[in-house]
Amino acid sequence: MKIAGWIGAATALVLLLFVPLHINGYWLNLLYQTVLYVGLAYGFNIISGYAGYFSFGQIAFFGIGAYTTGALVLATHWDWTICALIGGVLCGVLAVPIGAVMLRLRGPFFAIGMLGLAQTARVLASSSSALGGGSGMYLPPGSSLLPVYYWTLAVAGGAFAITWWIDHSAFGLRLQAIREDEAIAATLGVSTTRAKVSAFIISAIIPGLLGGGYAWFLTYIEPTSAFSARVDLQSIVMTILGGIGTLWGPLVGAVLMTQVSEALWANFPQAYLMIFGGLLVVLLIVLPRGIVPAIATRMQKRTTPSAGGGMVMGSAQPGPERT
Repeated sequence: MKIAGWIGAATALVLLLFVPLHINGYWLNLLYQTVLYVGLAYGFNIISGYAGYFSFGQIAFFGIGAYTTGALVLATHWDWTICALIGGVLCGVLAVPIGAVMLRLRGPFFAIGMLGLAQTARVLASSSSALGGGSGMYLPPGSSLLPVYYWTLAVAGGAFAITWWIDHSAFGLRLQAIREDEAIAATLGVSTTRAKVSAFIISAIIPGLLGGGYAWFLTYIEPTSAFSARVDLQSIVMTILGGIGTLWGPLVGAVLMTQVSEALWANFPQAYLMIFGGLLVVLLIVLPRGIVPAIATRMQKRTTPSAGGGMVMGSAQPGPERT
C-alpha cells in the first residue's frame, strides 16, 4: 500500500510539472491556488499539528514575505525570485525572537496572541508610507503566472519533504511529546523551547516564501490581501479537515477544499458560501479527526488480527497514527 501511494505521488508530481504547460489561464490559476493552499496548510501543520501550538497568525509571515518582495523589487530591481527568497529568510530571522516570546503562551492564549501579531503587522503596513500605506504598492506589470506557479510548487514540495522528515525523525517525536504534555516532555530531557522555536521558524519561512510569489503574481500588494484573515482561516480549516498532525492531511484537505469551493462558486455563485459552510460542518462532525486519520483507522481495523488468528472488522480502538 505504501509503495502504491508513493507511485501515485510520483505520478502526480510529473503531472504537476508538465500539465501547466498545456492548459489555459483559468485552469492554471486554479492549479496555482491549490498548490498555494497546500503549502500554507503544511506550514500551519508543523507548528500547530506536530508541536500542538494552534496558531491564528501564520498569515503574518505570508504578508511580511509579500511586502519584502515588493519593496526589494521596487528598490533594487532584482529578480523577484531573489527578493522572495530574501523575504522567506527574513521571516525565519524574525521568527526567532517572536517565537521565543510568543511560545511562552499556551493554548488559546498563544492562538489569540498570534492573531494579534497578524493584525499588528497589518496595521503597521497600513500606516507605513514607505510601504504605500493603505493604498498598497504596485509592482512592475507583465508578470507571468507560470514561473510563480513553479515557485509555489517548489515551496509546497519542500514543505511536504520537511513534514515527511519531521514525521520520521527524532525531532518530530520531540514535537509530538510537547504536543501531548510539555511538562512531562521537559522532565524527560526534551529541550522544549529549542524544539518549539525551531518548528516555529520552519512554519514561518514557508508562508514567507509563498507570499513573495503571491505578490509578484498580483503585481499589487495591499494590507488586506497580504494579511488576509480569510486565507489564514481557509488554510487552518483545510489542515483540520484533511487531518492535522499527519503527513498527508494538509495535502488532502487543501486539494479537496479548493476544488469543491471552486465548483460550488461556479455553479451556485449566490449560495456557495452557505453550501460550502454546511458541507464543512457535516464533514467535521462525521470525521472529527480528519479524512486521513479516519481512512487510516478503518484500514487498521480491517488488518488487525483477532485472537483466533482471523481478521477483525471493527473491534480495536487504535492509538494515534502517524500517516
